[in-house]
Amino acid sequence: MKRSLFLATAAATATLVAAPAAADEGMWTFDGFPAAKMRADYGWAPDQAWLGKVQNAAVRLTGGCSASFVSAQGLILTNHHCIASCLYDNSTAAMDYLDRGFVAGRRDMELKCPGQQAEVVTSITDVTNDVKGVFGTLTGEALTKARDGKIAAIETAGCTDTATTRCQVVSLFGGGQYKLYKYRKYSDVRLAWAPEDRAATFGGDPDNFNFPRYSMDASFLRAYENGKPVATPNHLKWNPRPPKDGEITFVVGNPGSTSRLFTASQLAFTREVALPITVATTSELRGRLIRAMQESPEKKREGLDTLNGIENSLKVFIGQTKALNDPAFTSKLAAAEADLKARSAGGADPWTTIDSAVSAYRPLYLASRFTTPSGQLYGYARTLVFAAQEREKPNAERLPGYTDSALPLLQKRTLDQRPVYPWLEELRMQWSLSKAREYLGADDPDTQLLLGKASPEGLSQSLVNGTRLADPAVRKALWDGGIKAIRASDDPMIVYALRLADRQRELQRLTDAAYSAPLAIAGSQLADARFAAYGDSVYPDATFTLRISYGKVAGWTERGKQVPFQTTLGGTFDRATGSEPFDAPSAFLARKSQIDPRATYNFVTTNDIIGGNSGSPVIDRAGTVIGAAFDGNIHSLGGTYGYDGTLNRTVAVSTDAVQEALEKIYPAPALVKELAGR
Repeated sequence: MKRSLFLATAAATATLVAAPAAADEGMWTFDGFPAAKMRADYGWAPDQAWLGKVQNAAVRLTGGCSASFVSAQGLILTNHHCIASCLYDNSTAAMDYLDRGFVAGRRDMELKCPGQQAEVVTSITDVTNDVKGVFGTLTGEALTKARDGKIAAIETAGCTDTATTRCQVVSLFGGGQYKLYKYRKYSDVRLAWAPEDRAATFGGDPDNFNFPRYSMDASFLRAYENGKPVATPNHLKWNPRPPKDGEITFVVGNPGSTSRLFTASQLAFTREVALPITVATTSELRGRLIRAMQESPEKKREGLDTLNGIENSLKVFIGQTKALNDPAFTSKLAAAEADLKARSAGGADPWTTIDSAVSAYRPLYLASRFTTPSGQLYGYARTLVFAAQEREKPNAERLPGYTDSALPLLQKRTLDQRPVYPWLEELRMQWSLSKAREYLGADDPDTQLLLGKASPEGLSQSLVNGTRLADPAVRKALWDGGIKAIRASDDPMIVYALRLADRQRELQRLTDAAYSAPLAIAGSQLADARFAAYGDSVYPDATFTLRISYGKVAGWTERGKQVPFQTTLGGTFDRATGSEPFDAPSAFLARKSQIDPRATYNFVTTNDIIGGNSGSPVIDRAGTVIGAAFDGNIHSLGGTYGYDGTLNRTVAVSTDAVQEALEKIYPAPALVKELAGR
């Protein structure tokens, strides 16, 4: 379940429809864990001490994944696909770490991961009344400005030490609740161990979101501070054992985004507008990239990480499309909404408000989507321009993402050194500009703003070849120089980003007024209706904040046949064909006689997860780590909109297999001792 390279396919603000959670359903907040419900389902539930210990060890990776501390010296367990970009960024033509894998012989050899930050939740505070208190009779853009200003003030007051802490106010239940999450952050994250790419990607796209699986999708990072590994006494115990069929499991992590609380009109917009465009354009990008990668071994290496992300995203979008076109699935969503409407009869009517807001958003969508070109270099330019402009304003008046609480991470991700490949930049920019012209039309004012008289190919080539933003020193000078340096710059990519900025801001203002502001009120009304109808047996949509789900190790029935709950390391050799992507990893072949073929490799559970949960520890009743979640089965793709416990499954790599790899396949004796507490 690789992180998506793309923005959500529908407007980000979720609203509330779903019925009370069924057994095993739910991505629960730690301050709202349903202990009574789980006890009724399983006869046992963790107490507050258990939950507190797990929360203190759970890690959010700002690259879009989850993880956990598993030693007292800052060692972090996550997925290989979550650190693939770190391998990629540290690779050269002479040393391809992504292809070969990496084992640090000593801690001083561990590789720094550009742009990466590890964060641990230290407190969760309800600030709903503070945020809603500024709404009053405000509407439109005035409401969103007042809300965002109050959030910025709360975040600034909550984290005065931005060097070690990060504060983030999160909207839950479509604006029904606002919570302040405070994090202890570690901005120096390094790679300690990773298997070769084929071990993690065995089966490639055909096996992605499927089971049985044979994937070593695990890696270890380490958090540093002041040049030394951080002390992490609040870590989870590493337990290298196979899972047991039917045993209770917990997945703790940061699910990215779900739309289970969307209303019918929001789902219709997603199905009719957003997803079809996303599937079509992403498919074309995949094809363009595959063709370009065939031109040389260098391009194949340089494009691999991007291709993996695109293929994963495309499969997700196709799965979501299938779910929203399945009458049986959507009828359940409609029934849940009808039930809530019936229970809320006589009260406020937020559904009409949302219907109107969605209708108002439809004509804004294409321009909002296509006026931001794609590419790393343009992304740097846009960030530098917007950051400089926003930093000129008082904190409370800035756009979200540019407030004092957000700037340290934004600066890190903008200024950290990472490789830039001009051909890949040109390809992505050409693609996005050509799609803008196609969907907006050649005569549209926004197309004219984007292209002028240039072609997508010509403009992309001149901007990429002319810019100096690949150099982190140039980016730092522009960041430090602020708006004066930005306005004085003759860098063509900066000039271009400045040209687009006013229109991008205008579209954001229009969207805030027509869509976000009405939903802030309607979402709150729906939340009130939901709580009145179902009490506290509810959970909010995923927001890339810390959640916990409970379930059990279990296979499922597919086309009349039972799918087993686990695979073994030996099954890798049975599945191998010798041809990509089913070519066995080279280290597996070299050490076949040493590998225990009976060791549990991958396994499935009924835990409710979504993208963003990648790297989440799979924890047993005793609170020990027995795996790392890395995917879902094909049925889980509909999990964006709803959960089916008979079919939806989490796919995890077993600690049994990872231990085997650490000892025999990609030997790391120092890590083996560290994980054992020695």
